[in-house]
Amino acid sequence: MNTFTYSYPVKVYFGEKAAANNLSAELAKVGSNVLLAYGGGSIKKNGVYEELTGILKEAGKTVTEFTGIMSNPTYKKVQEGAKLARENHIDFILAVGGGSVIDCCKIVSAQAKLAEDIWELEYGKGGRPSEFIPMGAVVTAFGTGAEMNNGAVITNEEKMLKSALWGAFYDFAILDPAYTMTMPLKQVISGAFDSLSHSMETYMGSPREVNLSDEINEATQRNIIRNIRATLKDPQDIQVRSELIWAAAMAENGILKIGKVTDFQCHMLEHQLGAYTDCNHGQGLAVLHPVLYRHMMPEASRQFARLAVEVWGIDPVGKSEEDLAGAFVDALAAFIKEIGLPTTFAEMGIGEDTDFQAIADSTTLTGGCAKKFTSKELLEVLTECR
Repeated sequence: MNTFTYSYPVKVYFGEKAAANNLSAELAKVGSNVLLAYGGGSIKKNGVYEELTGILKEAGKTVTEFTGIMSNPTYKKVQEGAKLARENHIDFILAVGGGSVIDCCKIVSAQAKLAEDIWELEYGKGGRPSEFIPMGAVVTAFGTGAEMNNGAVITNEEKMLKSALWGAFYDFAILDPAYTMTMPLKQVISGAFDSLSHSMETYMGSPREVNLSDEINEATQRNIIRNIRATLKDPQDIQVRSELIWAAAMAENGILKIGKVTDFQCHMLEHQLGAYTDCNHGQGLAVLHPVLYRHMMPEASRQFARLAVEVWGIDPVGKSEEDLAGAFVDALAAFIKEIGLPTTFAEMGIGEDTDFQAIADSTTLTGGCAKKFTSKELLEVLTECR
């Protein structure tokens, strides 16, 4: 296990009525001007908007709304939110939604306090923001675990890059499973697969020897797999939904990463696929993972073999490490098909005219991956996914 420092700043209020029971006390700690951020307006159809604006009104807050945050939030949208925050002298941001809203607001929080462009600060100068507007998150769509960290994935359309920016941690996050029960089933499954991907990407990083973090990770993966299947049997089982929400949080609150350098090569490749196609993130990962892992198999066979046994329940008797590694990738591919996620780009509507060369060339090559990929081999992966 590598050396580490672990500190976790986000307070989590988990369970039904979490907002009703806790939001007022948190709002009493912040200033009067609140930016209420959300996406396409689904919170106005399921009662969440009415409940939260009622709590804000009772707390005596002046509310400015920042709406229309899209899936795969753009850098232009970040700048729009930062401008709104500055003009309205915002004291606190309440982000309501899934990973897109929550990620966008992390960077709004930082950019609103910066005199310079945050992309140039982080990518041009190698700096990080140090001052932020305080924030709280109310999760209505899960999977990314975005509320658990200060990283955000933002699409810079001018640069054709979908990349990480670093902003603020949330002071608190409200995870009420009841708020997620109106999510479309396809979104539930793709979001939950993203959680599984986060867990696998962390597990595949170095060191390769299994440590305590990895053993907790194995349990998290088993939980996600079991509860995706249970969700498909009964999408309205709130206890199953609770398990998936907490698993998403566990995958991104840092616990599984303690003592490790993570992989996330599949995520980097999918991000650039998203930059060029604006595709669904979880679906893109589902197509990429088995193909990428077959390319990784010689270098990652030890970890793949352990996952075959400890996560997927494959009997190791009479099987070599290579046999088990192949069985793991086969089990993952079969599971993706079983739960109705796409297995090719064609199923996602991504056409042959997509510039896969540009996607491969612009993908970040991660240091923690078991295999040191080249852009040329990533192009091979993309081509095999078509």
